[in-house]
Amino acid sequence: MSKSIGSIRIQEADFSVDNEYQNLRAAHASQNGAICTFVGLVRDFGDKKGVTGMYLEHYPGMTEHSLQQIIDQAASRWQLHNVSIIHRVGQLNLSEQIVFVGVSSAHRADAFASCEFIMDYLKADAPFWKKECNDQGSEWVEAKQSDQDRAQKWSKD
Repeated sequence: MSKSIGSIRIQEADFSVDNEYQNLRAAHASQNGAICTFVGLVRDFGDKKGVTGMYLEHYPGMTEHSLQQIIDQAASRWQLHNVSIIHRVGQLNLSEQIVFVGVSSAHRADAFASCEFIMDYLKADAPFWKKECNDQGSEWVEAKQSDQDRAQKWSKD
């Protein structure tokens, strides 16, 4: 699929997974055979133990452009109907939703693979800056090597 598809939202506010799923389902309703979603949560461990939250920053304009490029790349690799990416920024507490990736397609294999591809990119290369907060303060974190390795596997496909 060569046309530009997708919805990108960078926001501080939480989101409704059900609403996002229903939006994906409604678009191309008669053509959808599969919808795959992923929701990431803030967890209590990261580079260090005892994480109490996370703070995320981004560069407006650059972030959306970068995410649209990955959507376009996914759409060129798989037959997709729609893609939705929501990424939260600002202060997030434990167990809060941080990211939503949703993909609709005629086929489950395309939906699964593209959702994983997009999420691997978000973890490794998307222009977000993350600071883990704990009882001793906060510290900026880098992308993990394991995330880099997962994203790298797609360049071999």
